[in-house]
This record gives sequence, structure tokens and C-alpha cells, in this order.
Amino acid sequence: MPEAVIVAAARSPIGRARKGSLRDVRPDDLAAAMVRAALDQVPELPVEDVEDLYLGCGNPSGEQGFNIARVVAVSLGLDALPGATISRHCASSLQTTRMAFHAIRAGEGLAYVSGGVECVSRIARPADAQAGGRGENPRYAAAMARSATRAGGGAPPWEDPRLSGELPDVYLAMGQTAENVAQHRGISRREQDEFAVRSQRAAARALDDGFWAEDITPVTLPDGTVVAADDGPRPGTTLDRLAGLAPVFRPDGTVTAGNCCPLNDGAAALVVMDEDRAGDLGITPLARIRSTGVSALSPEIMGLGPVAACRLALRRAGLGVGDLDLAEINEAFAAQVIPVHRDLGLDEDRLNVHGGAIAVGHPFGMTGARLTATLLHGLRVRDGQFGLVSMCVAGGQGMAMVVERLS
Repeated sequence: MPEAVIVAAARSPIGRARKGSLRDVRPDDLAAAMVRAALDQVPELPVEDVEDLYLGCGNPSGEQGFNIARVVAVSLGLDALPGATISRHCASSLQTTRMAFHAIRAGEGLAYVSGGVECVSRIARPADAQAGGRGENPRYAAAMARSATRAGGGAPPWEDPRLSGELPDVYLAMGQTAENVAQHRGISRREQDEFAVRSQRAAARALDDGFWAEDITPVTLPDGTVVAADDGPRPGTTLDRLAGLAPVFRPDGTVTAGNCCPLNDGAAALVVMDEDRAGDLGITPLARIRSTGVSALSPEIMGLGPVAACRLALRRAGLGVGDLDLAEINEAFAAQVIPVHRDLGLDEDRLNVHGGAIAVGHPFGMTGARLTATLLHGLRVRDGQFGLVSMCVAGGQGMAMVVERLS
């Protein structure tokens, strides 16, 4: 059976949505720049070898609509390159890599471009996102009351079959799901803030030692300005400063703007190839894809989704958590990453060691490819062999991929 390897990776800086450095860049232009950068890393690869361009996008609408993958291919002058846009929300560009992996293993192609883009600055702002979902849906208040209350010590609503016909919409406000997880698993506000400080400090160290400078492919803005750094990291973040922030989603809640990811803009791309074909062309692979896994659970506690997905991917790879040198688990909310890594038995000294999405950012469609690029870079810097990428997924899913570093 053919093996699939990653031979190139490029990711843009991550901008703050609507007020950050990339707010004036169209998503198709940003994605095209990263696809071009990834392909330029492997000039030995004939363009006719590339079977398809898979581009992840969490919200494929507006400037991100109309099958943006095909728009990107044509804008790069690659008229003969097909394109497909995929949405698995937060795992969209991990899904695109999984598709390339599966196609190569099935013997149906020699090379694929897998990427993702999300420019929240450039898409319409949903009314219920502005309100955090509160009051927009007539079922919402009752559903959230159920998820916030465990009266009499009974089962929470996502475990109570009597309420299965009354669950809230699948895409309820993600902050509410984080509050559910915090309550369900007993994750305190202080634990969340401490984790957020850890993320910010790790990102600051990675800035100081040049890790992020090497990780990022700079982007040239329409006015000629070059952006070469993420907007998000806040090196001066302290526990006292975070403790002063008010809860965002519930008056008595624990999730704040400081212990969750922001809204962002960004794009990333990978080149995934048949390992034998890469060898024939003299291309040195970065890593071999060992396995992937996807899982699902109640949307009300979507943040716990990575646990089952990670276990499945590790089992398929024939590995255990102890075999991992590094893991990149997306920090949608501190409230969910904390129980996920504890359930997996993953030590913090191998988790998001250069900072996670709380500091760096989470452009939904980009995140899977960005985490993969950062993981491969981290494994090389630390001379590690096995790595894990995973994230929770809006709507109640989890996804994971295991890679083996080759160079």
C-alpha cells in the first residue's frame, strides 16, 4: 500500500479579525499565496503530478465562497488543477490532509495540495454570533438552562435520553459549550487563566528564540507592507491581568476573552505526496502520515471531542500517548484543552510547547494545516519522531492525526 508523506508546509501570519494586520487581504489571495509558497518548496514536483487542491474553510461564504479552492487554482494560473472546498469547521484543513492521505493510500493520486483559509474580517457577521446565540433561537434559553443546571444531581442534558428531542441547535455558541465542559468537568476559572498564561508565555519564548519567525511565511499587503508575525501573542500577560476580565458568555461563568482563542484571519498549505514518487523525484519528505481519526459527541460538550479522536488515531498508528514527542491540540478554550490532555494522560511538557491558539489564534479553516506545519517544525527543532495534531470541532466532533517525522 502506498505511503503518504508531507513534503512542504507554509502558513501565513495570523491576524486579529476586523482590526488586525490581515483585515484588508482577501481570503482567496491569502490562500493562493500559501499554496504558491508550499509548491515553491518542492520545485522538483511537476505540476501535472498534483491531482487535486483541497482547501478547508469553516464558513465558505462571501469572499470565501464559490469553491474557493478552484478560485485559488485559477488565480495561480493552474487552470488544469481541480479544486474542492471542504468544511469540517475547526478541522477543515485537517480533513483536507486526511483526504489526500486516503487518496494516496488508495493509489488514486501521486500528489495533492491540502490547505485551509479563514478570513473572519471579510465575511458577514452572523446576528447570533454577535449576541453569543442568546435569545436568537426560541429554544436556546431553555436549552442553555438545562445545560447549565444539574438539578438534583441527575445526569447532565447531553446524557439524558429523555431530553434527546429537545437539544439545542448543533451550532450553539461555542463559548456556551466551553462553559458546559468547565461545569461538567469541574475546571475552575483559575485553572483556565493559568493555562492561558502558560500559552502566552510559551508563545513569547518562541518569539524570542526565532521559532515563529521561521514558522511563518510573510504576507505582502495591498499597500506593500510586509506582515511577518502573528497579531495574537501578548508577552506581558499575567495571571492578575486575566483574573480581572469579566466572563463573556454567562454572568457567573468562567470563560473570558483571555482564556479562549480570538477570532482570526489566516491561511496555510501543505503538499502531500506518494512516498515512492517523492523519492523518485529526489524530494526529502518532512513526515509520514501514520493515521487519522474522527469522533463525535453531543454538541453541548464539543470541547471534549479530541479525546476519542486521539485515542482512535493512536490505536491505528500502533502507538500510545507515551510514544508522542509533541502534540498540538487546538486551544479553542482553556476549559476544554485542560480535561482533554488530562484524559489522554498527555504531559504538559509535550503539549503546545510553543504556545497555542489562545496566544497565536484560530482561523477555523486554517487551523488543521497550521497546527501540522507548527508540529513538523517543532519535531525538527526538538529532534522528535512522533507527533499528534488534534482539535475539537464545532457541532460536536473531534479529529486527530499522527505523523512520524522523517527529516
